[in-house]
Amino acid sequence: MRGERIGAMIGSIGGLVFILINAGELAAPWNAVLRVVGVLAFVAVVWFAVIRPSGAQGPAEPPSRQAIRVYGTSVTAMALGIPVGAGVINNVLHQPLLTVPWVVLLVGAHFLPFAGAFHAPVFARLGWTMIGLAVAGGVLALTVIEAASPWTGVLGGLALLGFSAAGSQRVQPQAEPAH
Repeated sequence: MRGERIGAMIGSIGGLVFILINAGELAAPWNAVLRVVGVLAFVAVVWFAVIRPSGAQGPAEPPSRQAIRVYGTSVTAMALGIPVGAGVINNVLHQPLLTVPWVVLLVGAHFLPFAGAFHAPVFARLGWTMIGLAVAGGVLALTVIEAASPWTGVLGGLALLGFSAAGSQRVQPQAEPAH
């Protein structure tokens, strides 16, 4: 599998998990409808982005050692930050409505370094989209409607699925800028 296809698979699985978990917190019929939409979107992304991708399929260059380090550091920071932050949110701040936006925020933030490391601006767009969803969802959950918290997770999942489909269609990576 090319890097884009692997990324699309990982992103689509993450998107599906976000939708399945968070849709369960919503009232009927939204909970069932969103789960069905999530599964259908997941199947579509896997089919079109992983199994039968379009675009040029030239030989993939392996990522640099620096890119692998950036990836490992970002994933590790996210994996540690999610439970630590959730613990503070729930046990110190006593604001459980912020837990889902926190997770969406960290998942989004972990994509930002990938944009430069892998020369793929799609990661920056995905990261900022998820960060924006997290901030808006957290504010809305605390001030307007509690259901904004699970909706943040569902919309984060849809963003992951959408960007997984779009990112896998990249024909070639952008060239590095001249220094």
